[in-house]
Amino acid sequence: MGLFEKVRAEFIDIIEWLDPSQDTIAYRFERFQNEIKMGAQLIVRPGQVAILVGEGQVADIYEPGRYRLETQNMPVLTTLMGWKYGFNSPFKAEVYFFNSKIFTNLKWGTANPITIRDPELGPVRLRAYGTYTMRVNNARTLLEQLISTDGLFQTDEISDHLRNMIVSAFASWVGQDQTPLFDLAANYQAMGEQVRAAMQPNMEQFGLELRQLLIENISLPPEVEAALDKRASIGILGNMQQYTQYQAANAIEQSAKNPAGASPGLDLGVGIAMGQQIANAMNPRATAAPTAAAPAAPPAPAAPPPPMPTAVWYITRDGQNFGPYAQDQLLANGLTAQSNVWKQGMAGWQMANTVPELQALLSSVPPPPPGA
Repeated sequence: MGLFEKVRAEFIDIIEWLDPSQDTIAYRFERFQNEIKMGAQLIVRPGQVAILVGEGQVADIYEPGRYRLETQNMPVLTTLMGWKYGFNSPFKAEVYFFNSKIFTNLKWGTANPITIRDPELGPVRLRAYGTYTMRVNNARTLLEQLISTDGLFQTDEISDHLRNMIVSAFASWVGQDQTPLFDLAANYQAMGEQVRAAMQPNMEQFGLELRQLLIENISLPPEVEAALDKRASIGILGNMQQYTQYQAANAIEQSAKNPAGASPGLDLGVGIAMGQQIANAMNPRATAAPTAAAPAAPPAPAAPPPPMPTAVWYITRDGQNFGPYAQDQLLANGLTAQSNVWKQGMAGWQMANTVPELQALLSSVPPPPPGA
């Protein structure tokens, strides 16, 4: 402190704090050698609390208002100092100002996933984050437990500890509550209030009050979210038979654009469609419409199982794909030795005269008439 500040301090008779920041919880008023003139004016603004500390002990506490510091309104400090009535000399004491406003938009979140046992999905890992608000509700406790001789105490000095406390309380609550993950979003507000209430006793040990705790999001690992999305998509599709038919038609259309190469989409689409057709053929009752109950009839003799479906073929003609056809229908639909053909199980389209199954069929075609 320079000479000017020392001289100026001798004439200081107003003690006040104008907080230019938005995150300062407590501030120690600075003066040369901590001297205060008897009769000085102490101004405590709304949203503030002031504490006098003398002889290393917390003395008098002042709520918002304007005070003339005299022995009459400093009873604790007067007792600590052993002043007699009418003491009028400068005295040494520290003045701490506390922000009693509500500090908002403080962040919390899980640094690592929390593993819980969901009643529907089983063991899952989840993350969560949100915001909280707090305020000083007991300046003396805060001064004694956390601030001590810190002349500038800000939110970032305690935010890490509070965040760890919130995450611990959140993990305990989620693990004990057993609310299904699918219902958590509908209970964010109630969950936040219950976690806040569970934390409040621990906050009071520091002279703080947790006013509100908000849960903004609870998320699952990406692979679990992807599986849930697929599950929801299946539920939206509804009629799987229509869906497989649609997929098979799309695959055939894509294959028509590339007759010379393999089409994984066609393989998949036709395979799904054939599997569905086989399942329907093997169990015709599954697709039959329900009928009214009829009187019991004598059991009919067991019918032979339906024949297995024959292979179906696709051919190209004039740059377009046609099919499916049974093998005995290929010649009637324009099959030649130079036609490209394909059926389920083949790696790709092939010339008909290179497919062993069709060579006998092609050899039975009579040669063109003379002069043709």
